[in-house]
Amino acid sequence: MSTGKRIRFNYKGGLSHARKFGDEFKQFAMKGNVLDLAIGVIIGGAFGKIVTSLVNDLLMPVIILVTGQSDLKQLSILLRKAIGVDGKDLLLTYGNFLQTVIDFIIIALSVFLFVKFISRFKKKEAEVAPPPPPEPTMQEKLLVEIRDELKKQNRR
Repeated sequence: MSTGKRIRFNYKGGLSHARKFGDEFKQFAMKGNVLDLAIGVIIGGAFGKIVTSLVNDLLMPVIILVTGQSDLKQLSILLRKAIGVDGKDLLLTYGNFLQTVIDFIIIALSVFLFVKFISRFKKKEAEVAPPPPPEPTMQEKLLVEIRDELKKQNRR
């Protein structure tokens, strides 16, 4: 159902305003902090997959061997038996929570070790003594002498 009227937008920015906006966005996106954040998010996503594989493929089989459970996520405590025909058992399922806690501990430990590793390099950079300041030029030496002489004259 068309009325035949055209809708007009009263926008006075034009193409130059759009270019300016594009340039500002480009400057924002190319700042070091934004790029660092983007790289951190990408690496964090990949790191999460590594930690998940470490937990599921290496640690969980050992934990399952110790606990005797075939799947740690299925660990639970029966709080109340099912009531009625369609009732379900009331369970306190803690296996998935335990899995998540193990994931968190591994990630926290890995981040701690990574920060400690990086800070070691920063310490070495800080320990390197800066080069001694350059010898004053002849002009600077003469200016120091003049200043010292003026100080002596003002004290008299």
